Amino acid sequence: MSRILVVEDESAIAELISINLRHAGFEVTIAATAEQAQAAVDGVLPDLIILDWMLPGQSGLALAKRWRSEARTRELPVIMLTARADEADKIQGLDAGADDYLTKPFSTNELMARIRAVLRRKAPEALDSVVAVGPLKIDPATRRVSGELNGEPREVKVGATEFRLLHFFMTHPERVHSRAQLLDRVWGDHVFIEERTVDVHVKRLREALGPVQCAPMIETVRGAGYRLTQQGVAGATGAAAALSA
Repeated sequence: MSRILVVEDESAIAELISINLRHAGFEVTIAATAEQAQAAVDGVLPDLIILDWMLPGQSGLALAKRWRSEARTRELPVIMLTARADEADKIQGLDAGADDYLTKPFSTNELMARIRAVLRRKAPEALDSVVAVGPLKIDPATRRVSGELNGEPREVKVGATEFRLLHFFMTHPERVHSRAQLLDRVWGDHVFIEERTVDVHVKRLREALGPVQCAPMIETVRGAGYRLTQQGVAGATGAAAALSA
């Protein structure tokens, strides 16, 4: 789960952004001043910062320059979100080190799309890392999925969409995701896709994982959505052992 720090002194705007981010599956921290923002960054380095220019005390622009000058925060993704809409302000903000610049009033959908775009640009190596959950392994670099059957590794054939869906589940294990969240995170900005599409692809994913007895890892949480859990495969393994006893 990506951690996002929202640096915004207008509480209504900060809360609006926070609600949308949490709904999309992000972990959110809010800071109302430059001092609070610096303390949050010093404590836990976020994956991205949404930064207002006009803050009590030190400005957001000064914060961005400071973070870009220090080794620990040099690569920290920053999106400036500010009422300063002049071209000269945008240039100044980008020159200070912001990765993107969005002016108020803003569309929450556009902000979410820009966040996803910046995270994709800033962390391609993370997207290519091999991920393992229980007996399942997924390798984005080679587009391969593998499981185990009787202790032996076995390749799993999945379609392109099922691959993206499984990768998202495996990088966010044990967490319940609604159909709307899955559409947003796996399908991206295709807002006209119906939520029932998620059910179809989850069914196909389970069918693909069946031969390596990992289909139970994709759990349906009634009234909430889906999650990937290691308990499912543990339960299936235990049941199979009981039947063979």
